[in-house]
Amino acid sequence: MEQKLSVYNTLTRTKEVFEPLHAPHVGMYVCGPTVYSDAHLGHARHGVTFDLLFRYLQHIGYKVRYVRNITDVGHLENEEGSGEDKISKKARLEQLEPMEVVQYYSNRYHKVMDDLNTLPPSIEPHASGHIIEQIESIKEILKNGYAYESNGSVYFDVEKYNKDYDYGILSHRNIEEMLNTTRELDGQDEKHSKVDFALWKKAAPEHIMRWPSPWSDGFPGWHLECSTMSIKYLGKEFDIHGGGLDLMFPHHECEIAQNTAMEKHQVVKYWMHNNMITIAGQKMARSLGNFITLEQLFAGNHDLLEKAYSPMTVRFFILQAHYRSTVDFSNEALQAAEKSLERLLDSYGRLDKVAISDTSSVDVKSIRQKCYDAMNDDMNSAVVIAHLCEASTTINSAIAGNIKLTKEDITELKDVFDIFLFSVLGIRNEASLTNNNEAFGKAVDLLLDIRQKAKENKDWATSDQIRNELAKAGFEIKDGKDGAEWKLK
Repeated sequence: MEQKLSVYNTLTRTKEVFEPLHAPHVGMYVCGPTVYSDAHLGHARHGVTFDLLFRYLQHIGYKVRYVRNITDVGHLENEEGSGEDKISKKARLEQLEPMEVVQYYSNRYHKVMDDLNTLPPSIEPHASGHIIEQIESIKEILKNGYAYESNGSVYFDVEKYNKDYDYGILSHRNIEEMLNTTRELDGQDEKHSKVDFALWKKAAPEHIMRWPSPWSDGFPGWHLECSTMSIKYLGKEFDIHGGGLDLMFPHHECEIAQNTAMEKHQVVKYWMHNNMITIAGQKMARSLGNFITLEQLFAGNHDLLEKAYSPMTVRFFILQAHYRSTVDFSNEALQAAEKSLERLLDSYGRLDKVAISDTSSVDVKSIRQKCYDAMNDDMNSAVVIAHLCEASTTINSAIAGNIKLTKEDITELKDVFDIFLFSVLGIRNEASLTNNNEAFGKAVDLLLDIRQKAKENKDWATSDQIRNELAKAGFEIKDGKDGAEWKLK
């Protein structure tokens, strides 16, 4: 059955049926990290959200070119376009070459994204590797009359652009209000208006990262890289542009202005934004100092953490909420996610314990389509998880002998888990990887057989010793009427 996905388009503020421009091909651009520090839980939400979309689009038959950039130049400390370049500042403070900083944090970002089981993008372009293309973009915007040069820098003329198009079309901001509320910045008097933003900045003498251009030795503005690289790799019209909600303004608004100033039409069909991770209701952000890095989460070494949380617990925690809703961090929420995921993996691992019946007393055939319906409704992973929990309850009830399942029912339930929990939601079945190691499993089963014989011989000391030693080694032993079962804690 063909699946029809609907997505929420931030540009129109409506849910729309997803119809790619050149089916079955889909072009998707997602704003990647500025690699000057370690990724935190907020970055994990962004990575997992668009990994979910990438996985699902592929699952329902699309050929996806997924482009996610690395920002390694031009992202200044203040969003208004002032201050020091974040990479340059880190390099100066640590007395490193800027590209050492970039390489180090790029490697670490890739490592934690791999830990979270996110698929790598099709293309991962670096801003610093596309300076020539960005200079060409600026020339085109200047030629079309929407930018001006000033003292070796080039700025986008927002007020002039707004006369022909709509600056604020994405964020629904009004330019008159912005003129009244945007603060004047020191050294910004070379701009025609305080709402104008940099396309090229002339480098100060002390600025490390600089390239020659027709205007000065300098560097491109932060917003320009995404316009340039998305068009280069996906074309002058493409399907999806994704990012965090905090990027909607100014970054994505400026991208739309640049795109339109170059191409004279809207370049992106669907704009998609994931919401924030919060702590005590406040956005988690490096600038606010309330962030927890992913490494700290996985190791448990942060004052706010009661324990370490595995990458799959973190991924599941993120997916338990719809991507457009906020998620508030707490140890209680992470531990609840951990238990819920453990129950799902446990019931999946016990499918072979279900006694096969000739007749069925429940309908399991509807669960698969209910999961598809949830994914097709703007990727509602929270509802998918609810249906998987329903499947888990069915499996446990069958093992307990309360309901009957046929061989076809068991195959159907296994397929639902394989498709939705592992393939679409991207949960790595780490317990299964270990439990399915034949030699490992046989060794544990042998110990449990010896324990069972000891119990039959009323050798309680040996029976208890085997159970206790296995528990110390990290195994959970559950005695049942048909013998003992084991799993790793």
